Amino acid sequence: MSLYAIGDLHFSTAVNKPMDVFGDNWDNHQEKIINNWKEVISDEDTVLVLGDTSWAINMDEAKEDLDIINNLPGKKVFIKGNHDYWWSSLNKLKKAYEEISFLQNTYYKYENIGICGSRGWLCPNEVKFDEDDEKIYKREQLRIKMSLDAAKKDGCEEFIVITHYPPTNDKLQPSGFTEIYEEYNVKKVIYGHLHGREFFDMGLKGERNGVDYILASSDYINFKPIKIIE
Repeated sequence: MSLYAIGDLHFSTAVNKPMDVFGDNWDNHQEKIINNWKEVISDEDTVLVLGDTSWAINMDEAKEDLDIINNLPGKKVFIKGNHDYWWSSLNKLKKAYEEISFLQNTYYKYENIGICGSRGWLCPNEVKFDEDDEKIYKREQLRIKMSLDAAKKDGCEEFIVITHYPPTNDKLQPSGFTEIYEEYNVKKVIYGHLHGREFFDMGLKGERNGVDYILASSDYINFKPIKIIE
């Protein structure tokens, strides 16, 4: 039983949304992900799915994509990405896919580890960060804290945080998110969102102040889930 992660599946079975604008490596990316997933994931494994799962704008359109993922091996833990417009109320999601865990102010227990998280948001930067961004930035910090507090209350001894957005701005400066991770002694933070070689360096990677940061957007990891814990 192992823990894996992959973000930004960007499935689009019911809608026409090609991803090759980010490079030729995105050609037939859905087929690549499915084949790689089946190759490395067993039914006993758990896969953390880091948002931007489907280009669908509602549950009817998303059903084909979610059905495909639901039928792949392993347990799945989802967080919301900025393009997951299909993500409706938590009750509706749970009712439609009882075997998938959708994190929303909640956590998932993996052995003695609390898998916590939320979508995240843009961090303060010099390009684009207005009053609306500030509100969402602070709200997402509260949601991550709620998730961590829930896991801590239930006796989890370690914490892993999954988000869709990177934990810092493009200059890799400390943020409200990194402060929370250090405060709660989070072991690992896994995120996606960044696409294309020119953007990968904008994501914090490796150890900083005791926290291990891992970029797992699908093109960065060559469309194959990466192992987080053996």
